[in-house]
Amino acid sequence: MQSHHDVQRLENGAVSRRDPLLGEDPTGLPDLAADQLFNGSTVASRFLRAELELNARLRTLSFGKPVRYTYNPLEYAWDTHRCYVEKYCQEGQSVLFLGMNPGPFGMAQTGVPFGEVKAVRGWLEITGTVGRPAEEHPKRRIVGLDCTQSEVSGARFWGFFQELCGETHNFFRHCFVHNLCPLIFMSESGKNLTPPELPAAERDALLSCCDSALCQVVTALGVSMVIGVGKLAEQRARRALAEAGITVRVEGIMHPSPRNPLANKGWANIVRDKLDNLGVVSLLTS
Repeated sequence: MQSHHDVQRLENGAVSRRDPLLGEDPTGLPDLAADQLFNGSTVASRFLRAELELNARLRTLSFGKPVRYTYNPLEYAWDTHRCYVEKYCQEGQSVLFLGMNPGPFGMAQTGVPFGEVKAVRGWLEITGTVGRPAEEHPKRRIVGLDCTQSEVSGARFWGFFQELCGETHNFFRHCFVHNLCPLIFMSESGKNLTPPELPAAERDALLSCCDSALCQVVTALGVSMVIGVGKLAEQRARRALAEAGITVRVEGIMHPSPRNPLANKGWANIVRDKLDNLGVVSLLTS
């Protein structure tokens, strides 16, 4: 566990890229690129720094039953995640799509939000090395970009925007995609556990860290609208940003999860209608 003093040192910029708090060269970047990251000279670097700070805070937390395994793809899949951020996080984006936390066959494998492997390797053209968490459930192994199991939510999400926008540039010149919480939780049996299923004290400590990081991210990006993917992400964003006094429009769209019967009856059409009403469709197709 890291001390409060260590976290303060990171927040105050007193931690180098080889500091024990972050591990030996956690960024995996050449010297110049690492300097740019910690100097915050680009939107992408400020975004990545906020995520490293969140990682440091999350390491101070512990989770008991029903959680048995906790994965953080922002650690073992930092390489592919950094590729995604540096490739697509840029000046001028006005909309942030916000998911809740990784799925076992999406971001947990690829380091990319809603990161269904075919979409990540194909449309998004993300490359890099994915490691493995320190402790894995035998039924939830991390195989990275070689994962053959598709995540329905991610396939629906990125497939929708690929069809709508055609080229990635048409989407990312206006929008970025992020998850509120980078952690994925599993029970002894390997069942995926969402943050609301955690014990209250652990859930509140987790979401407090994530809410604070979201405020940093929204400020770094300078977006004017946050669109929660699913009710929980929308509600957390609305609450966190309002409490921080950050004036940003917060809206929501239906989550593409196959667990949602409505999403299985035409998620793309429902979401297109909502985004059309929000003015996002015209933004992406103009």
